[in-house]
Amino acid sequence: METTRQQKIAKQIQKDVAEIFQKEGAAVVRGSLVTVTAVRVSPDFGYAKIYVSVFPFERSAGMMKTLEQQNWFIRRALGQRIRNQLKNVPEIQFFLDDSLEYIEHIEQALK
Repeated sequence: METTRQQKIAKQIQKDVAEIFQKEGAAVVRGSLVTVTAVRVSPDFGYAKIYVSVFPFERSAGMMKTLEQQNWFIRRALGQRIRNQLKNVPEIQFFLDDSLEYIEHIEQALK
């Protein structure tokens, strides 16, 4: 169960990473729609799991590889934004949230 502070920090990280993708990271996402769907933060704020959804779905594997390669850039930009809230910038790890792809698959099956 997450504490209130964990939830607040997670929401702030979600907002900041989405903003990074829109502004500084436009070259990183390159024509794909990348949405930050959720963030989970460890109790010691040392790690953050960032769940992203990628559209079009065919580019998701390549985009995840790119996000891992650009992890340092995103973490540095995140650190500049949250330096007043946290002492240390959490290690970030990206995970693919394929729930939208699953929903589309179910809709196609029902038709």
